[in-house]
Amino acid sequence: MTKLEVFDPAMCCSTGVCGPQVDPRLATFEADLRWLGAQGADVTRYNLGSEPGAFAGSDVVRTILQSGGEDVLPVVLVDGRLRWTGHYPTRDELAATLPAATLPAAAPATAEAACCSPADQVGDACCAPAAAQPLQVVSAPAAGACSPDNGCC
Repeated sequence: MTKLEVFDPAMCCSTGVCGPQVDPRLATFEADLRWLGAQGADVTRYNLGSEPGAFAGSDVVRTILQSGGEDVLPVVLVDGRLRWTGHYPTRDELAATLPAATLPAAAPATAEAACCSPADQVGDACCAPAAAQPLQVVSAPAAGACSPDNGCC
C-alpha cells in the first residue's frame, strides 16, 4: 500500500474554506486526496499550526524546513521519500504514485466530479462526510454557501 504524507503550512483547515478567501486549489487537493485514499493509499495530512511535532519528527521534512523555511511547504512524502515541495500535486501526479493495478479505468478529474449525493450539497458547495468529523467542503463553494454555522467546515 502506498503511504502519502502531506505536511501543510499553518492554516485553520485543510479544505481552504476557512477565511474570507476560498482557495479552490486546496479544495480540489482535498478531493484528490480522498480519491487517492479510495484507491487504497494511506493518506495522512499534518498542519504546521496544530501538529508541529509531526514536522519535527520527520528527518526529511525537518531538514527541508531548516534549509528553505516555510516557503517550501507543502511537503509531500510518498512512502517516506520526498516527492513534492512548494506546491500541491495534481490528481494525475498523485495517481502516478499508485501501482497501476489499483487505478480505476476512469477517475474523476475534478473536485466537482468527486461530489457526494445531492443530500450532501450546501448551496453550490460539494460536501463529503469525514469520519467522526463535521462535513467538509471538497470544492469551492459559492460566496456565503458554506460556514461553520451550517456545519460544512
